[in-house]
Amino acid sequence: MPKLIQLYIRNVVLGFAIAAAFVGMLLWFNVMNLWHLVSTSDAGLLAVFILWFMHGIVFAGVQFGWSVMALAEKDDDGPRGGTPVAHEFLPIPVPVEKPSHPLRRR
Repeated sequence: MPKLIQLYIRNVVLGFAIAAAFVGMLLWFNVMNLWHLVSTSDAGLLAVFILWFMHGIVFAGVQFGWSVMALAEKDDDGPRGGTPVAHEFLPIPVPVEKPSHPLRRR
């Protein structure tokens, strides 16, 4: 299996595990009375599954993005940002007509 696919699967599993811990903490600490809503509803198990699945998608995407961005090698040997360019700024005269009346504009 290619290494990129292995990296993706590993990060998806880790993201869904983090989502399971997150949803477990939401239920354990009874945030917004969530435990009571889930435990007294007939669709509570479905609600917990959907909550876990949606958070799993988000956390897996963040985890994979973070790991891909961490793959870049840091090369601090040379200068960064290119070479500096010296600019010489010269004033350019611009002719401006003075209006005949101070409140009237053209």
